[in-house]
Amino acid sequence: MLLTLNASQRMAAVHVDGPLLILAGAGSGKTKTITTRLAYLISLGIDPASILTLTFTNKAATEMRNRAYNLIDEIKYPPLLCTFHKFGLLFLKFHINKLGRKNNFVIIDNDDRKKILKMIDKEVTTSILSSEISKFKNLMMTSAEVKQISEDKLYAKIAQVYDQYEAYLLKNNLVDFDDLLLLTYKILDEHKDIAIETSKRYQYIMVDEYQDTNELQYKLLKKLCTVHNNLCVVGDDDQSIYGWRGANIKNILNFSETFEGAMTIKLEENYRSTSEILEHANNLIDHNRDRLGKELRSVRGKGEAVKLYESNDENDETRKIAEDVKKLLMNGVHAGEIAILYRVNALSRALEEGFNRARINYKLVGGMKFYERMEIKDLIAYFRVITNKNDNFSLKRIINKPKRGIGPTTIDKLEVEAINLKKSIFNFIEEHETKELANFVGKKNAMTLKVFMASIKDLQEILENSKMRFIDFFDEVFDFKEFYQNQPDSADRIANIDEFYGYLRDFFIQNIDMNLEDFLNEISLKSDQDAIEEDAISMMSIHASKGLEYQYVFVIGMEEGFFPLVAEGNDLEEERRLGYVAFTRAKDRLTLSSVHSRFYKGRRTQLVRSRFLSEAGLIEGSFSIEKTSAFKKDDIVKHKIFGMGRILGVQKAGKDIKLHINFGGTKRDILASFVEKI
Repeated sequence: MLLTLNASQRMAAVHVDGPLLILAGAGSGKTKTITTRLAYLISLGIDPASILTLTFTNKAATEMRNRAYNLIDEIKYPPLLCTFHKFGLLFLKFHINKLGRKNNFVIIDNDDRKKILKMIDKEVTTSILSSEISKFKNLMMTSAEVKQISEDKLYAKIAQVYDQYEAYLLKNNLVDFDDLLLLTYKILDEHKDIAIETSKRYQYIMVDEYQDTNELQYKLLKKLCTVHNNLCVVGDDDQSIYGWRGANIKNILNFSETFEGAMTIKLEENYRSTSEILEHANNLIDHNRDRLGKELRSVRGKGEAVKLYESNDENDETRKIAEDVKKLLMNGVHAGEIAILYRVNALSRALEEGFNRARINYKLVGGMKFYERMEIKDLIAYFRVITNKNDNFSLKRIINKPKRGIGPTTIDKLEVEAINLKKSIFNFIEEHETKELANFVGKKNAMTLKVFMASIKDLQEILENSKMRFIDFFDEVFDFKEFYQNQPDSADRIANIDEFYGYLRDFFIQNIDMNLEDFLNEISLKSDQDAIEEDAISMMSIHASKGLEYQYVFVIGMEEGFFPLVAEGNDLEEERRLGYVAFTRAKDRLTLSSVHSRFYKGRRTQLVRSRFLSEAGLIEGSFSIEKTSAFKKDDIVKHKIFGMGRILGVQKAGKDIKLHINFGGTKRDILASFVEKI
């Protein structure tokens, strides 16, 4: 089983005792190495039941299990190879009674959680409540601790809902996904005898994708190593791209310090990409300071040079890529071997339209078509009502977006009365005085609806006089972007809205005689596509591409502001790691594309080529590398003296970053280098 491994892989596979970090570069055969190590341990006579392998997805667990079992003879009791959450479930079935709870608990999914939260509180957006409570659980923060560091009304409200939510789960013996790990850790932390017993049971622990572990998973692993230090982790610090959802890169960077006597073995031979591609990927990631350091070497040889496209705008860019793709398909390349990647999801809009025009089949991997995204459908519904007051379907969609206190019962009443009078809902509201309307929906709702109607009428008048002013006025009147600002994935949603506004402005500029109704008709035709065949080009965000590989990869949006994405509190090093991930998806040819102008914050803007092109050694010139802050407002941080706190503000202080932090009611200004994000 060891004969097919290279020297570094073999060294990692035969390492038995003590902590081991397998620093596995992209395409370096990490899965092969870890599954061979699992088979090797069993071949030594080690009890398979004493080996625990943890992954992040069921798919990864299944692949590893199949590969490992192909390497070993049939065994009576297979080793436990599962996700972190599956391990938590198995553990709680045996030990949840230690928390005074019964083991016939029911696991609820994310949709169930949102229904419970909506039942508890109807004011705060449910998705915000759900994501914030999940964040607090993974930081091991109780509702009482959240209350202590809550400054504004929103967080005070979330803390209150969190408290009620936990009480509801306890009363009904429910467990959410975060609890599978949190309650497991709590039991191990509070019952040393169980921690010792569990650690003795699993003498050998392996963890895949260690760079993606969060604070809770790290602490859980520490508990599992209570009586031994036989922990083998596999990961790549250069591919740590999930900081925004809680992954802590310090877990892998500090592995050798945390687990005394740890050995680090680097897998640097790459079996996927050509040396041309890897040279530029290595150059780019070498600009990062927080990394353990390794250099990928291609087993495949030189290959084609990396191609650079420089276009006038996104339409020109799409045309060039579509032409390239057509040539590849004509030359017999399978569509499944071609991928187009982007940092910002909004960039898919021009690609989708260009590929529809060119009649090239495509699929969006891990994403949603531009015109099917919630915020875009909401915008279209608003514009349809503005152009057609008889559109009941669209009116019902937006009458309470942003929230105005108009619930389903009120909408149903309006619809019933409108149908009885053979009118549209819009006309029914418009033709009734506030007092009359109050008889159907109550005084408060009647006033709200009248204000809403007045706003629609104002916009109709502005649209007649100035199509450009209409766009700005629309967002001001309804605070449309602000509504999405506090939602999960807000940056993506705002970028999509800006892309839509920009496209509408361009439509009016290029089609002076056309109006908003013409625009809506045009995009209806674009979004009403036939079902896409399976044999299709893949389009996706760089995040969605992790773990995948393609012969031909195009990366678009290589401009400052788009990639790297420039935003408050953005981590430039994580952006660079995203660049490294994007480059190393390509096997045979990598094409990087930039434009002179595209829609930026809703307006066509002249752009500068990405610093990543110069850092990768592809063009001349370079940006100065400045200290960037990975911290942003509302992040939870830890100080070694002052404890846990929440960031209230971020500002530059000379060459450093200064954070204004609330530590349990005491506010302090602390330099960023003295705290750790958790």
